[in-house]
Amino acid sequence: MASNLDTLVTVFGGSGFLGRNVVRALCKRDYRVRVAVRRPELAGYLQPSGRVGQVHTVQANLRFPASVEAALRDSHVVINLVGVLTESGGQTFDAVQARGAETVAKAAAAAGSALVHVSAIGADAQSPSRYARAKAAGEAAVLAAVPSATIFRPSVMFGPEDQFTNRFAALARISPVLPLVGGETKMQPVYVGDVASAIADAADGKAKAGATYELGGPEVLTMREIIEAILEITDRKRMLAPLPFGLARFQANFLQFAPGAFKLTPDQVTLLERDNIVSEAAKASGLTLEGLGITPDSLEAIAPQYLWRFRPQGQFQRMSV
Repeated sequence: MASNLDTLVTVFGGSGFLGRNVVRALCKRDYRVRVAVRRPELAGYLQPSGRVGQVHTVQANLRFPASVEAALRDSHVVINLVGVLTESGGQTFDAVQARGAETVAKAAAAAGSALVHVSAIGADAQSPSRYARAKAAGEAAVLAAVPSATIFRPSVMFGPEDQFTNRFAALARISPVLPLVGGETKMQPVYVGDVASAIADAADGKAKAGATYELGGPEVLTMREIIEAILEITDRKRMLAPLPFGLARFQANFLQFAPGAFKLTPDQVTLLERDNIVSEAAKASGLTLEGLGITPDSLEAIAPQYLWRFRPQGQFQRMSV
């Protein structure tokens, strides 16, 4: 029986937040991993994820089909993680998450490779959000080209170096008041390591072909509850100022040009108007983390392991009881 050392997995977007966790999970299972990114010279930090020679980076841009075809040549499994949270230049939602997903899927079909595609809970062709519509268009294009593809829709992901919990913790360090947009919107935060395990399971052939999985954590929390949990972990007392969606959208017209943690786009405000949780249909069909035999980790269990750096006195601060 052949080992995974004989199996080449190409990961598009392997240098991102989810990508580096997926690469690490694949290396632990002894796959040969080819990481296709726009700037391979900046992805050298992925090399220690595996043994010498196990991880190889190549250049590819989803907006250029020839580069995609070259990057996945001879691959047994192709994993597409590429997505953008905000648009910049040619990196638009449609270019990356719709047409880009189609480019990868068509190239995978031509190469005869198995395909795993990562979308997002909330992908909806009828959504008022351009992000959500592009995600839905990408899913449709993937299944049209590769009907046996496995699609994963994670809820909002957390973990070291995320742009979610770290963002609010950073804001709390510098601002006495935190704006609260969509305070009652429900989310199901999922640990990035659990999502990476699910993707690696799909590479192993353990996921259902042609199925769409919805990946959420063990708890459904409101946005207010999530921020309160972050404040408790970082030992910060801050006032939360609820913002109506209309006012938040108006402010986002200006904040979309702001740097770092202050950045907020009108489309992100639109996304916050809808709950982001695993559907009852996915649960009933077993198309969840639990259906793959993965017990999801909670925000409370994982976040303190990396958010300690935002505490006023650092890692060894004695927390009040």
